[in-house]
Amino acid sequence: MKAALVWLAALNLIAFILMGLDKWKARRGAWRIPEKTLFLAALLGGALGGTVGMHLFHHKTRHWYFRFGFPILLVLQLLLAGFLAFRLQ
Repeated sequence: MKAALVWLAALNLIAFILMGLDKWKARRGAWRIPEKTLFLAALLGGALGGTVGMHLFHHKTRHWYFRFGFPILLVLQLLLAGFLAFRLQ
């Protein structure tokens, strides 16, 4: 259980940082982080960090697949976490 919490905390932090870093790079016209990488971080457990980063940095908010995809992943991850927590009791 502790390892899972560390995993989720790390991935949420990574997803948050990736969103901020990609926004920073976008403003400077630099090489960008691929959208697949942003989604992979969210899919692997970082949906909360990615969603918060998306809104805080105002990044990718015009893309429907980010605007709806990240929150949907977040809800699915919360449901899975709740289910697993209930089953492990």
